[in-house]
Amino acid sequence: MSRMADVPLQRGAEPSNGSAVVRLVGVHKRFDALVVLDGIDLTLREGETTVVIGESGVGKSVILKHIVRLLKPDQGEVYFRDRRIDNLPERDLAAIRPRFGYLFQLNALFDSMTAGQNIAFPLVEHTRKTRDEVAEIVQQKLVMVGLGGMQDRWPAELSGGQKKRIALARAIALDPEIILYDEPTTGLDPPRADEINELIIKLKRELKVTSVVVTHDMASVRKVADRILMLDHGKFIFDGTFEAIMKTDDPRIRCFVEGRCPDEVLKTLHGAASK
Repeated sequence: MSRMADVPLQRGAEPSNGSAVVRLVGVHKRFDALVVLDGIDLTLREGETTVVIGESGVGKSVILKHIVRLLKPDQGEVYFRDRRIDNLPERDLAAIRPRFGYLFQLNALFDSMTAGQNIAFPLVEHTRKTRDEVAEIVQQKLVMVGLGGMQDRWPAELSGGQKKRIALARAIALDPEIILYDEPTTGLDPPRADEINELIIKLKRELKVTSVVVTHDMASVRKVADRILMLDHGKFIFDGTFEAIMKTDDPRIRCFVEGRCPDEVLKTLHGAASK
């Protein structure tokens, strides 16, 4: 999409007024000459599922990494429950990071560990639970994601959808307050993708978590989002509900949600083809 400068942020109806869990204030991030985040402000509210959409490479996953402090902003501040975390040393983050669950885009399972061992990993690293207590929690999380009894399977023996669910079981092993989902349905066929959508809804309901979902999948957006943010050229250009985003007349947003090329791209493609 081409950049449309100085167009104000479009806002739909506010989906909730829950208390703030995470706040990003004036966050800037660049990699060499590439500006990825250009002074964004973001408040994540208690119990809400916020979905961040936008073209590939615009910085959606970079936002997730700032929330959990895997990245530090070049400028700006990040807060978790009113405690500033962007300036904390690593040793002080040890008590904060377990309160976040992170589902990585490519699952990031350890191939040398069974499914159960993968789920147990954060429990072993961050708690002093006994082996029996860990095994019980692993079983609980497997049942929660619909894979009870599969603790002895190796990642190579699992389908793509099963790997995603094992990774999700690991993400919730420590009963986090916030779950960050990075492209949770990528690479899955529509039925398996919908299983993940249902799990996102289930975990929100049963674990009372706040969720942030980065995705290109508009079917997923429609199903799970309480609130939608669209990122473009380092800034949010939409903040509202699914109903509101489907009514917008902003061509940048319409092209994305309708899954079609912008007119200027089509002209370039057809012009090149005619030569």
